[in-house]
Amino acid sequence: MRTAHGPIAVNIATESLVLNLESQLFFNSPDIFSINTTPFDMDNYDLIVVGSGFAGCMATLNFLETSAKANKKARVALIEVGKSDERCGASRWTMAYLRLDKNLAFDEAWKDEMKMVSKGLADMEYCDKLQAEAQNTARYLEAHGVKFVHHDEENVLLEFKTAQHFVFPEGGGKAIIDCLMGHIEGYKNCDLHWETEARHLLTDKRGAIRGLQVREKDGLLYELNSPNVVLSCGGFEGNREMLAKYVGNRTHELPLIAPGLKYNRGAGLNMALEVGAGTAGSFDGMHCELVDTRATKPDAVIWGHNYGIVVNEQCKRFYDEGKRHLFATFEMIALELWRDQNQKGFFVTDETIMKRFRPGWVYDTTDQEPEKADTIHDLAVKLGIDPDALEKTINEYNEACDEVTTFDLMKLDGKSTKGLSPNKTNWANPIITPPFYGYPVTSHLTFTYGGVKTNTDAQVLSTNDVPIPGLYAAGEMTGLYYNEYPPATSVLRSLTFGRLAGTKVAEQTGSRSLLQSMANTVRSSL
Repeated sequence: MRTAHGPIAVNIATESLVLNLESQLFFNSPDIFSINTTPFDMDNYDLIVVGSGFAGCMATLNFLETSAKANKKARVALIEVGKSDERCGASRWTMAYLRLDKNLAFDEAWKDEMKMVSKGLADMEYCDKLQAEAQNTARYLEAHGVKFVHHDEENVLLEFKTAQHFVFPEGGGKAIIDCLMGHIEGYKNCDLHWETEARHLLTDKRGAIRGLQVREKDGLLYELNSPNVVLSCGGFEGNREMLAKYVGNRTHELPLIAPGLKYNRGAGLNMALEVGAGTAGSFDGMHCELVDTRATKPDAVIWGHNYGIVVNEQCKRFYDEGKRHLFATFEMIALELWRDQNQKGFFVTDETIMKRFRPGWVYDTTDQEPEKADTIHDLAVKLGIDPDALEKTINEYNEACDEVTTFDLMKLDGKSTKGLSPNKTNWANPIITPPFYGYPVTSHLTFTYGGVKTNTDAQVLSTNDVPIPGLYAAGEMTGLYYNEYPPATSVLRSLTFGRLAGTKVAEQTGSRSLLQSMANTVRSSL
């Protein structure tokens, strides 16, 4: 026989609490905090956001602002697994280039490029939404204190249809994060859970979201209750097992371009798959970039591979450096260096190029000066490669360069080589003007392509393309790209769909959703 303090009595009391909560829902109680919610009041939220990068911060802040404007007493929890100096994935370290024109309008040609490189697989409705909302996102950031640098590019031919213009925040991605977080910290109805690992989504018996299981710093598991969760915790760059499974062999050799990426372990993706989420993007795809191996800072990208030659450790060229625009090939050559060139490359050029480009973003994202010498032989010594082999490659390249066609950086000039393997199809200018310059480079992993499938409201779709109630996702854990990454869009889509997710949840939530969350949580334990 069970006592009054046993399970039966507990179940009766619990059911009574459920009925109390649901009755208040029925009568639309104006003050959700007027009832006794102990012990649930510290763990119940209207929204839980997982990840504090661009998408997570935008979702959190837009939820708070939209709720405040509607006078809703709504609570949000922001969950971040990273330590304070490593949090936010790559957001705090990227330069955050944005494919925007002088009016902050998005490049109208990007959708066509997406369709082309994805071979028709990219979600065009998603792309249309980004096209329509990108300017609103940029204006939102400006209104909140982010200062944009408007850059008119005079030396690099951009494939963007923005009149040779692009935009980036003054202070890079860190400036955006600092700005958004500064606003978030001003709200008392937001709880920040640092060094907290999201483990599993919680659902009710019908599959609707009811919360999140987390592991706190004490190593114990806890449940946070909410009818809405936004997953914005990046891809699986920091999970070597998932990289090997989806991308392939030797992915463990790829360094991460920013410290925070080690926390991008695919947690959000795995949680979503557990509850039946569909997928999008090519899971065997990833974005990599050429980085200065000597650099002491993250994201030390050497952009201008087009304007010289890149050789491997045997001093052999292996890629057509002039195949397409800079931004169209900087990923492809990095992947080739990782895949077939033992992760060791060397960019070599001369005074003609360096005088034109420096100082500037093309070669000065690194914190190291280029190696410099008056002869190719001496440059090779400084780079640590065979001087005779490099001289031979440079001489063969110079002799193969077209001497008739005018060298023109502002178009695909057709100035090519003949008789080489591979040939260089554009910007094949001889490397003959001393001093000569070189950078040792390797490939760093920036983000993975595969992720969950979402609609234009950032709702996560199930495997049969219906929204999973209460589940949203934004940023790089949502799948979009196939085969190639059309650049200067990843940051922008993270910010945009984070903003849309936070606003959407706030518009549909309020005191009623918190009561419903509590009722669902208690009933699920019966």
